Amino acid sequence: MTAIKHALQRDIFTPNDERLLSIVNVCKAGKKKRNCFLCATVTTERPVQVNVVKVKKSDKGDFYKRQTAWALRDLAVVDAKDAVKENPEFDLHLDKVYKWVASSTAEKNTFISCIWKLNQRYLRKKIDFVNVSAQLLEESVPSGENQSVAGGDEEAVDEYQELNAREEQDIEIMMEGCEYAISNAEAFAEKLSRELQVLDGANIQSIMASEKQVNILMTLLDEALKEVDQIELKLSSYEEMLQSVKEQMDQISESNHLIHLSNTNNVKLLSEIEFLVNHMDLAKGHIKALQEGDLASSRGIEACTNAADALLQCMNVALRPGHDMLYAVKQQQQRFSDLREQFARRLASHLNNVFVQQGHDQSSTLAQHSIELTLPNHHPFHRDLLRYAKLMEWLKSTDYGKYEGLTKNYMDYLSRLYEREIKDFFEVAKIKMTGTTKEGKKFATLPRKESAVKQETESLHGSSGKLTGSTSSLNKLSVQSSGNRRSQSSSLLDMGNMSASDLDVADRTKFDKIFEQVLSELEPLCLAEQDFISKFFKLQQHQNMGTTTNEAEEMDGGILCRKDMIRQMMIKIFRCIEPELNNLIALGDKIDSFNSLYMLVKMSHHVWTAQNVDPASFLSTTLGNVLVTVKRNFDKCISNQIKQMEEVKISKKSKVGILTFVAEFEEFAALAESIFKNAERRGDLDKAYTKLIRSVFINGKVYCNHFFEGVEARVAQGIREEEVSYQLAFNKQELRKVIKEYPGKEVKKGLDNLYKKVDKHLCEEENLLQVVWHSMQDEFIRQYKHFEGLIARCYPGSGVTMEFTIQDILDYCSSIAQSH
Repeated sequence: MTAIKHALQRDIFTPNDERLLSIVNVCKAGKKKRNCFLCATVTTERPVQVNVVKVKKSDKGDFYKRQTAWALRDLAVVDAKDAVKENPEFDLHLDKVYKWVASSTAEKNTFISCIWKLNQRYLRKKIDFVNVSAQLLEESVPSGENQSVAGGDEEAVDEYQELNAREEQDIEIMMEGCEYAISNAEAFAEKLSRELQVLDGANIQSIMASEKQVNILMTLLDEALKEVDQIELKLSSYEEMLQSVKEQMDQISESNHLIHLSNTNNVKLLSEIEFLVNHMDLAKGHIKALQEGDLASSRGIEACTNAADALLQCMNVALRPGHDMLYAVKQQQQRFSDLREQFARRLASHLNNVFVQQGHDQSSTLAQHSIELTLPNHHPFHRDLLRYAKLMEWLKSTDYGKYEGLTKNYMDYLSRLYEREIKDFFEVAKIKMTGTTKEGKKFATLPRKESAVKQETESLHGSSGKLTGSTSSLNKLSVQSSGNRRSQSSSLLDMGNMSASDLDVADRTKFDKIFEQVLSELEPLCLAEQDFISKFFKLQQHQNMGTTTNEAEEMDGGILCRKDMIRQMMIKIFRCIEPELNNLIALGDKIDSFNSLYMLVKMSHHVWTAQNVDPASFLSTTLGNVLVTVKRNFDKCISNQIKQMEEVKISKKSKVGILTFVAEFEEFAALAESIFKNAERRGDLDKAYTKLIRSVFINGKVYCNHFFEGVEARVAQGIREEEVSYQLAFNKQELRKVIKEYPGKEVKKGLDNLYKKVDKHLCEEENLLQVVWHSMQDEFIRQYKHFEGLIARCYPGSGVTMEFTIQDILDYCSSIAQSH
């Protein structure tokens, strides 16, 4: 190993101004043995740099080469694997963990020891040596001494000590005094040796000459030792005296500490007692209010509210650690719990009685409001109950079970009250709808079955009895009474005398007013109740109660958000509104199908108003559902008109001219425009116009009446198309007569009249006229082509054609549109 070390020093490290201090033969753990050397080196120049260098033989094996070098400051951990047993393995934690196996444990230990000494001497950052025997780790090497790092042999870290400036000057003076100091080093060294011997002899003679002084010095030292012994005896006595004083001072200090500790504990105990007394002491007045407070008077309610808030504060106080283990605290908490339970039970019982009593008192004015077609005002009831709103909030936070029970009881009592009020209200509305419009007639001309209704109505004015009867009986009455005036369902065909009194335009106006009154009464009723529920049951703000989080409230075993809870309560309380409205709408539709126009406008307006207030409210949702039914009735009314147009039969003897239902459409449009003026659902009417006008045009077949229908009927019966001209009623002469009746002049005149009627009643803002006119033009051209095809197939070679062409039709339509 020594030869290898000298070879490495000569060939690798000396050219790089480095000295090799320690070497170990290693191979990588777990791999095929490819030996290399780890070397610990230092630079010869200052500042000294310490490195760990990996050296391996070349591939040919004839020389060594430097492969990798790491600065010692980058070494973090040296792991020797085992500090007790011999183990050649060790790890170096550099840029990564390098695992090595040394050729022998002795080489590994020598190398690790050298690394430890270099770390102690040159590095501020200390390396962690793990699983290394303590014998290998020596004390830190003093920086000024010339010590060996590897045990005093040739592997010493520092083999010389640097001369200081004075020594260098002395050597230079000495060498200047000897001319051959440089040329003949041996002679110079011999001369220095002789001079050193002379100096040593002089020193010995000087020492022997000073023996007397040495003896005197020794005598003085002996006397000094005796003085020291006496001083030690005195110090010992002084120490004994101080020890007794120390014990006394320790006792005093301990006593003072105990007194201070006692005072501190007393202050803390007083603070804890004051905290409990201030936060867990309920005034006697509050206790009396909770136990005996009058819940019927305003003053009593205020006192109970203050007492309940004080009790809640005492129960919710944040106790300090250990307070809950005190018997007095447990006793006080139990007392508060009993007071809470007692007052919650008393409050719930009182409010239940208030609900029942208010329900009975409210029903006393029911008949009077129903006769006037108004709903009773619940504001006094709400005003009285809102005095308990804070107590309800307290109950909600302290006893959610009783709060939930009160909520259900309120819904049960109030739903029955509202059901009676609303049903009676709708019964009177239905009676008013089915009555006559003229004041002088009253009930004189009513059928026998309507007399019962008359008697019930008259009894309402003289007594406070409740309304009787049923929706089904009123529906029957509506059919009979409306039968005396006109047919049960109106149509475009019976609109010819619309301006006359026979159609009872006043009845429709009366129905419109009654329907509007019904909606106007329901809207404030629902909004007022919803506002009350939100305030009374404290649903207008987000709260965390019990297991409830964020905006959620516990209800019926589930978690409902605040708005959903209000909506569910409103649905239960006003569960009869939607079916009653649907019954009223059905009755209005039976009385006159055109009532659906009024109802669509009114209902749409109220839905729009409700959605502006709260789109998710009960009122908005309910009216929206009913609006669907109204819209369905409206569509059904339009469909019935179209169906009746299709069923119209025109006699062959009828004179040429505008069909009856074309003129009647003008009257329908006048009625619809008066109803839908500035209405939100104007678009529905415009769509209906498109359907009706198309039906008027299609079913009118203005220019060829029933002649071509007869031709198509013969073909449908099985007659071949080319044989139709041999039928007497459909020969070529009859065809010429039909075509002659519709020259281009008459066609243009008819189109002009039709354009004027459409222009008169369609909405200008929506540009609907252009759309309808273009649609009519396309339909007319389609029919023209259809008739031309029939003539070509059924009258081949006859030479008979229309007296106007498709281009003429386009010119007519364009000219008419531009002229207007």
